[in-house]
Amino acid sequence: MERRELVDRALRGVEAWERRWGAFSPSPASRPDIDLAALLDTYAARMDASFPFFHPRYAGQMLKPPHPVAVAAYLAAMVVNPNNHALDASQATSPMEVEVMADLARMFGLAEPSLGHLTSSGTIANLEALWVARELAPGQAVVHSQDAHYTHGRMCQVLGVESRAVRALPDGRIDLDAVETELQRGNVGTVVLTPGTTGLGAVDDIQHALALKERYGVRLHVDGAYGGFFTLLGEHDAYRAIGACDSVVVDPHKHGLQPYGCGAVLFADPAVGRFYVHDSPYTYFTSDELHLGEISLECSRAGAAAGALWLTLQAFPLERDRGLGEILAACRRAATEFAGRIKESDRYAVHLEPTLDIVTYWPRRARMSEISVAANEILQKGMADAADPVYLSTLRVNADAFATLHPDVERDAETVTILRSVLMKPEHEGWIPDLMAKLDQLA
Repeated sequence: MERRELVDRALRGVEAWERRWGAFSPSPASRPDIDLAALLDTYAARMDASFPFFHPRYAGQMLKPPHPVAVAAYLAAMVVNPNNHALDASQATSPMEVEVMADLARMFGLAEPSLGHLTSSGTIANLEALWVARELAPGQAVVHSQDAHYTHGRMCQVLGVESRAVRALPDGRIDLDAVETELQRGNVGTVVLTPGTTGLGAVDDIQHALALKERYGVRLHVDGAYGGFFTLLGEHDAYRAIGACDSVVVDPHKHGLQPYGCGAVLFADPAVGRFYVHDSPYTYFTSDELHLGEISLECSRAGAAAGALWLTLQAFPLERDRGLGEILAACRRAATEFAGRIKESDRYAVHLEPTLDIVTYWPRRARMSEISVAANEILQKGMADAADPVYLSTLRVNADAFATLHPDVERDAETVTILRSVLMKPEHEGWIPDLMAKLDQLA
């Protein structure tokens, strides 16, 4: 079905629901002195400033539109407007959230029972995981990689928790020797691991980190906001180790085909739900079952997010060879092919072999400073070509790490700006020749 047909069908279901309760129209329907048609035209014109995130020529940041199935489900639920804080306000979508959280727990290999819920973002999901970690180990620090997402340092500030950033290896993975040094210093309660960093797509060695958990008794929190769904492909031992960690975050609004406003946090030990205990005199009255608001820091949460994810996972199940795994495999193939073509180029060089679907590369120059200038010029020229634009992104890399990987380049700067392409749309697989041709033209 096309997107319009999907949306129309979903809305017809909502209209049938509305008719059960009698005629309905918004009051007021509109202001007579306002030309809504003209306003919508103005709105469409303003939206025209957006980059084409849906198109494979957009190979820049971690942006893509939700799948039409998710759009249809979200829009239909949004009209009803359930609030997944309590069953009182979400009789349909709260059970859907419980189901999708069970699906995600199985994907990560968490033992039953676990505890989890959707959030409005990966930031809030990580905040909740670190908050629980603080409650379990008050006064103890959180250790994370300097290449981990910046949210961990910020959320530690919010929580009043000491954060310690340790060095990353040249390939972007956390240096577990540096982690162990911090653990030997003492007063560390949690170590954050990332299976898919947002810069390089590096996958931390979670398997070996489990030995540190055993030796020092620390909690392991996995920030799979970007790379978590790659668990389905089973390419890295790190993903098979997630089930033995204490908490994990994933963002369905990235590789889960969802609109923004859909993150998720899961805890291996359901007993941490005790930290969420609170009382409300006017909610939680329709059922004695657990209300999702009783295990969430957020109060009002869009039931539409749960409905959209539920329907999407019915259409694209969490399986390797069909459904969502098949889509992720196409993204991996695109990244592998793109990196292969760059290696054959005399204009560009690969910075790191892609681990997921993020490819980092640089225009061949003799000095680090010249690479940075050329990368920025290529980025701007690509976007400025009105007839045939291409959208890339850049990444600032520490000069030490760059020099380790590319010793023949003269070091004359402390950082190097390189090019970065996130090939997170399966359509990218068929567009790699065009992307490479455009890059050659820009160089």
